[in-house]
Amino acid sequence: MEMQHNQELHTDLPNPADIELSKPSKSRFLFLLFFFGFFIFAWAGCYNLYEHKFQKNDNIPAPDNTLYEPKYK
Repeated sequence: MEMQHNQELHTDLPNPADIELSKPSKSRFLFLLFFFGFFIFAWAGCYNLYEHKFQKNDNIPAPDNTLYEPKYK
């Protein structure tokens, strides 16, 4: 019984690394998690748009009836 009582005392010791014990630490962690998550998401989106950007190609022939001044037969 004395051994069981001794173990209960050790489980109640506060852990300074636990973010649940400190609201400022928890809010700082959640803010940084959101900020860097949003930053990485936005950066990846911009990089993806840059990699798949529109490549202009003037060598494609357009049909005569779709030109700015169409030519009909």
